[in-house]
Amino acid sequence: MDITKDIQPMTAFRNHSADVMRHLRETGRPMVLTVNGKAAAVVQDAAAYQRLLDMAAASNAAEGIRQGLEDLSKGRTRAARAVFDEIRTEHGISR
Repeated sequence: MDITKDIQPMTAFRNHSADVMRHLRETGRPMVLTVNGKAAAVVQDAAAYQRLLDMAAASNAAEGIRQGLEDLSKGRTRAARAVFDEIRTEHGISR
């Protein structure tokens, strides 16, 4: 982050939005907008936001796999057949 370019007052965004949008597209970096000197919002171009969403989704999937493998190694699993049999019994579903 370049604080001289990536942190701007909200009024600069409002008055020069086309320039700000060009900057966002060119750099791919988010911009922090301030009100009265305090961070109020973060803006970024759509492509950068999509990359962020993709990274978060991949991270969540990787964490889910990690947790599943840990459960398996620590014996915290049950056979699917046993789980389905329990659900059938619980809800009165015949085979």
